[in-house]
Amino acid sequence: MEFDAIVVGAGLAGLVATAEIADAGKKVLLLDQEPEASMGGQAWWSFGGLFLVDSPEQRRMGIRYSKELAWQDWLGAAGFDRDDEDYWGKKWAEAYVDFAAGEKRAWLTGMGVRFFPVVGWAERGGGLALGHGNSVPRFHIVWGTGPGIVEPFERRVREHMRNGLVEFRPRHRVDQLITRNGAVFGVSGSILAPSSAARGEESSREVTGSFDYHATAVLVASGGIGGNHDLIRQNWPSRLGQPPKRMLSGVPAHVDGRMLGITEEAGGRIVNRDRMWHYTEGIKNWAPIWNKHGIRILPGPSSLWLDARGQRLPPPNFPGFDTLATLEAIQKTGYDYSWFILTRKIIEKEFALSGSEQNPDLTGKSIRKVIGRALKSIPDPVKAFMDKGEDFIIADHLADLVSGMNEHTGDHLLNLSDVERQIKARDREIDNKFTKDHQITAIRGARHYLGDRLIRVAQPHKILDPKNGPLIAVRLNILSRKTLGGLQTDLSGRVLNSAGDPVPGLYAAGEVCGFGGGGVHGYRALEGTFVGGCLFTGRVAGRSIAAES
Repeated sequence: MEFDAIVVGAGLAGLVATAEIADAGKKVLLLDQEPEASMGGQAWWSFGGLFLVDSPEQRRMGIRYSKELAWQDWLGAAGFDRDDEDYWGKKWAEAYVDFAAGEKRAWLTGMGVRFFPVVGWAERGGGLALGHGNSVPRFHIVWGTGPGIVEPFERRVREHMRNGLVEFRPRHRVDQLITRNGAVFGVSGSILAPSSAARGEESSREVTGSFDYHATAVLVASGGIGGNHDLIRQNWPSRLGQPPKRMLSGVPAHVDGRMLGITEEAGGRIVNRDRMWHYTEGIKNWAPIWNKHGIRILPGPSSLWLDARGQRLPPPNFPGFDTLATLEAIQKTGYDYSWFILTRKIIEKEFALSGSEQNPDLTGKSIRKVIGRALKSIPDPVKAFMDKGEDFIIADHLADLVSGMNEHTGDHLLNLSDVERQIKARDREIDNKFTKDHQITAIRGARHYLGDRLIRVAQPHKILDPKNGPLIAVRLNILSRKTLGGLQTDLSGRVLNSAGDPVPGLYAAGEVCGFGGGGVHGYRALEGTFVGGCLFTGRVAGRSIAAES
């Protein structure tokens, strides 16, 4: 064989696996259809949030946590209910929670990864202890965000490139897995024309040649379908209503899902095709890098959330609580957008934007700029969207705000008196320390957590009080992102066939295998588990290949 292993995809999972295989002295061929500038894949663009259990950061913030609580939350979110398709996903989930409660943090810090001291609280849940959501804050932001988590693995891979154990060939698109007697022993495909496209930009698909490489093992780490809206709509589950007619893309175009079909043709089994994770708080990027480029708002809990017709979304559909339930509620209105209404006081404290490029202070590891963020009224990236983004409307008076909202969509669905009635009713609930409004209760409860009180959740106040203004409305779009199903794998990362047996020589890691087993998250994710799933599956599969080859 020319190589001990071939890794298809130079995203985070592929880099982790490549590093692990080469660390064992094995020779690896790393292929990717994109230019070298895109090494690191989607993880580079991420906020770099990681799921950890009982970390020093949590203990310093006064968070009492245990592996048992983590597993309770995981099961409540996942809702595993398919004995066959969920069998390996559930096993991977249990292994991942053990990893997050065990050596994950020490493994990463040993490579130089550091964490922001304030732990975030994502996906706060649907209202019951055994249901969906994080019972405690557990979203650990990597110091350096996505690039900070990619860097140590890219560094290890490049060291092996220099010592001859890794050959990296960008612009090599795999079109087929080569099989013989049911076993995979290589790949063939097309050499694409050199491209100067920057990271994330769409690159040429001009073919200039072909290739054929052989290896003892082939690892597929090619990502999901988030950039392929046709494939998303094809697999869209009816339980979430009709698929959006209009969607923004949270990932570049090369996240196209091609390798899923190619691997299936070679005998791999795809499970849980209808499970996916898309965000409801997408805004159109005023400086797009890829087509339909959207950015997700990471909201605190205080904004009033209205559907396209101006009706307040019911519990648990509050900002930052239950992504999938909110997606379902929005899609079942018959419209694929919704609205936040908020105040300047709320946006000052509660709006953050997901992604490495939208957080230059954390990405650049600048303590001075992080402190400046806390002291400034509105973060600079958020202010840029307010000034230049098409989805923001700002007004001193509610009548002008609603008029601007109607003009923005052209649908003219919003009735001023109805919107005003709902906001005034909400504002009356602020008069007392007790309330029947679940969102007000949630805001007050969140402020019991020091991290939220300091930098994340505004003091409860009346939206229509002029001293809290101006008023702000944000049109929220559906934003494509993650594939929760995929290639079914066992706990060694081996791809299974329809009979449940490993396909000899074939492995998978990362999003292409549903972050483990064909669906480690079940129906819902707790956040901080996508990047972490790439780390864990890449490590496991890489070590398995190293031991076998």
